[in-house]
Amino acid sequence: MDAEKEIYSLFSNVASSLGYSEVHGRIIAALLVSRGPLSLDELRARIGYSAASVSLSLDFLEMLGVIRRVKKPSDKKLYVEVQGDLLDCLRKAVLFKAQKSVETTLQEFDKYKENGQEVETIRILEKEIKRLQRYISLLSKVKLP
Repeated sequence: MDAEKEIYSLFSNVASSLGYSEVHGRIIAALLVSRGPLSLDELRARIGYSAASVSLSLDFLEMLGVIRRVKKPSDKKLYVEVQGDLLDCLRKAVLFKAQKSVETTLQEFDKYKENGQEVETIRILEKEIKRLQRYISLLSKVKLP
């Protein structure tokens, strides 16, 4: 592995701790370093992932507003660039994943409650999950420095 890819991997470790996958972190690192749009081929070459992995990851990052796909008038290739503030995007990813996990857990609890199973256990844990949900909601309103 060359030094640049190792450095992207180190950055990716930090991104992973914030809710992104390794490939997401590498994509973000490559785009930040490029300081401009990269074609999909350039991006894949820089991070060392398959076209399928990159494409799926770009869809997720685009949904979160981290990246955007652009076309250049004189070129048929599709390019990708960082969009917006990275901290805000990281914040969105963390909040999105946490909220999704909370919602899924509450839905699963509801299935058990409908069947009358472990109602007391669910009541105790559901109370804490709903507390976490309120905390996530408060975090979503915190302004970035």
